[in-house]
Amino acid sequence: MTIAGAQHAGEQQPPPGAALAAPADHRAGARPPRFLDQPLLGVISMAAFTLNEHGRINHWNHAATELFGVGPLQAAGRSPASLLRIPQEHRGAFVPEAFGHVWCGACMVPRVDDGEPAEVGWWVYPLGPDGTGPDGIGPDGAQGAVRVLALAADLRRLREDGPGLAMDDVLVAAPDGSARRAAGARMLRVEPVLGPPGDGLAAAGSAASGASGANGSGGGSGDDGHGDGPLVRRLAELLPAAGTAAAEAIASRVLDLGRPAVSLSMTLRLPVVPHIGDMPRALRIRPRAAAAAGADGAHADGETRAPGADENETLTFLSEAGQQIGGSLDHLQAARTLAEVLVPRVADLAAVELLESVVADSAQPAVDLDETAQMRRVAVAHNDEPGSWERVLPENGTLRLAAGTPFVQAMSTGRPVHIARMDAAHAARLSDALGGRDLRPLFTGRDLLVVPLIARGRVLGTFKLLRKPDRPGFGELDLAMVDELARRAALCVDNGRLYRREVQVAQELQRSMLPADPPEVPGARVHYRYRPAGQAAQVGGDWFDAFPLPGRRLGIVVGDVMGHGLTSAAIMGQMRTAVRTLAVEDMRPDLLLRQLDALARRLGEGYVATCLYAVYDPVARRCRFANAGHIPPVLVSESGGSRVLPVPAGLPIGVGGEPFETIEIPVEDGSRLVLCTDGLLERRDRDIDEGLEELRGRLAGLAHPLEDTCDDLLDALATTAPADDIAIVAVGLDGIPKDDVAVWELDPEPSMVPRIRAQVAFKLTEWRLDAVGDTVQLLVSELVTNALLHGAGSIVLRLIRGAELLCEVYDDGQDMPHLCHADATAESGRGLQLVSHLAARWGTHRTDGGKVVWFEHRLPR
Repeated sequence: MTIAGAQHAGEQQPPPGAALAAPADHRAGARPPRFLDQPLLGVISMAAFTLNEHGRINHWNHAATELFGVGPLQAAGRSPASLLRIPQEHRGAFVPEAFGHVWCGACMVPRVDDGEPAEVGWWVYPLGPDGTGPDGIGPDGAQGAVRVLALAADLRRLREDGPGLAMDDVLVAAPDGSARRAAGARMLRVEPVLGPPGDGLAAAGSAASGASGANGSGGGSGDDGHGDGPLVRRLAELLPAAGTAAAEAIASRVLDLGRPAVSLSMTLRLPVVPHIGDMPRALRIRPRAAAAAGADGAHADGETRAPGADENETLTFLSEAGQQIGGSLDHLQAARTLAEVLVPRVADLAAVELLESVVADSAQPAVDLDETAQMRRVAVAHNDEPGSWERVLPENGTLRLAAGTPFVQAMSTGRPVHIARMDAAHAARLSDALGGRDLRPLFTGRDLLVVPLIARGRVLGTFKLLRKPDRPGFGELDLAMVDELARRAALCVDNGRLYRREVQVAQELQRSMLPADPPEVPGARVHYRYRPAGQAAQVGGDWFDAFPLPGRRLGIVVGDVMGHGLTSAAIMGQMRTAVRTLAVEDMRPDLLLRQLDALARRLGEGYVATCLYAVYDPVARRCRFANAGHIPPVLVSESGGSRVLPVPAGLPIGVGGEPFETIEIPVEDGSRLVLCTDGLLERRDRDIDEGLEELRGRLAGLAHPLEDTCDDLLDALATTAPADDIAIVAVGLDGIPKDDVAVWELDPEPSMVPRIRAQVAFKLTEWRLDAVGDTVQLLVSELVTNALLHGAGSIVLRLIRGAELLCEVYDDGQDMPHLCHADATAESGRGLQLVSHLAARWGTHRTDGGKVVWFEHRLPR
């Protein structure tokens, strides 16, 4: 760390949280040093926390929250060993017996919130109370209680951001005083801070410089006999802007004080970054709760409090605790935070139990409850040793509460139940009612307070608080504070439950409107991926679809409704349904978008969306596109060349006023077509065109499986929490082999019917489909005869072999045939009835110049 200019002796100390500074030196003859004329540069954000004389945390700054993953409300009143998973060999620096020493260390400490390991360097300094020195000796020679200031930093950031700092600069000493070498660091034992001013800090300065030998001997043996030679050289390296003269001034004045200090004249980032407001006064927990104040304002611990101080601290605690509980939209996380903020400020153990229906959000909470209600314990917090109550009170455990227990009574009456100093018999009865576990050690001799959680007139659950026998019982001020906190917490839990239900409804609505599985069509392979926006409640209007069209063609659509939320999801569902309905009519892509635009404008002003519609014909090996303001697709050839297709942009659906345009592009077998929404490409640091070019570049090259292609695009181009939905559709354009397609152009005369029957029979024999030859010939003759009698112009017959045999008959007539009922004496009208009876499927649709009547026939395995 950087040791900066010293605090003036006798100068007024800054308020808590403004900056951390060593206490002023009040010893006789101490010369107040001057501030440096030049401000210094900080090198790293330092976590700082202080321990009282009992080894409990009573200050925890914002940088400590960021480094260790635990907030000040959870840290207050706990020992570092119980809060952080510090290795055993490093815990000796944080016990009261070692508070007269300066410690330096480096170790791996897992974060509390996610368990991620952090490489942490420690600097632990004695910090006497007001009126005493760092050794705890006051001006009158009386021994005072020594407190400790602990500083910690992320060594990875020190190496990356610090000027010249390395692992070799961090020195580790074991609690027993032995020096050991780890991770290539030079080890040094740091001597106790005892004796004349300057000795202790000289040792610390030598430790920071890493100039001493590895034999574990103490510091203070500098070049000039005062221990400041190595410190001056190291400071000059750390602060190149200050120069050697400034480093000498720093070393001299800091050694005069005999303790570390932080200059308040810095104008840039401090070595210990100040953070105001982390630890309110009400959360500075004493080891024992104070007894009720007497008439003169004196408490049992001898502290005199100003009138109204307890009430002010209670209001501060309620404000801080309410902010933390309401900081999450997860109802279970709100319940866990409630338990954490109550320990140790209010109780020594807190357990929150919610109704099973509230936890699962399977039903609305009931108004009246009894002992038949099933509950789940969602949070347990205590200040005993880790693992003391996890087996007895496991989290996520289910329980049914027996009649007559304080828990059922609290839920039934809606009022807290307070049992003071529970005796052994009462504790045994309560233990039996809670499932048979031996909970007598938990309840005997303790104050029990059971508080219901009620929001909007419905019971959500309860939480119970226990105080140890050595603490005063719950007083009137405690009961009022807990009752108010319960109302706030219950509202937060219920809001989280309602938010979760809203998110589930929106997600289910959106999921139901998106396609489930890609269609299986001959000549094409379809794969798609969908990733919702980072915020769960911000469901979007991105949609995609792929569906088979007549003639073995494939329809592909990708669109994006403007906006987010349930309205956008509902509009998206209507758009997708409309596209599927219009696509069955087999109209050109531009005509389909025109019909969709007219429908959107009839539905309302909010129906605005971009849309790209494509039709792939695997027989003709051509793609037709029409665009309504959407991102153009990317086509990758079989050889690996990629290009953005020049599809006209057009105006979005719902705007109107401009016609759409269809373009047709030939594609070779083995090509890949990729369509996506703007959520994949748009970022704050790049626009759509740059993202589209990056997409094209990543698709170029040798072909990969389509599933891997979709996953790679998401990993490379999408963020972990995208601001918009992402939809990707990847299509492999394989084509239908030409040997599986037969086409005949027929003259419109009666003699062509027997000829086409013979030609179809010959082709079926060539395809080894003689088993279905008779039926197919009959159906072909019916469709050809129908076209001859009711159609116009030339007639075309096409057979396509695949999983099923497809037969299509084209003519130029505009009258669409329809299935009708033929009487027994009718001379016509039975042809389509025969087709409907013998074929697996049949249908008809219009083309640009006429109509098509088709049927499919199942083939033998």
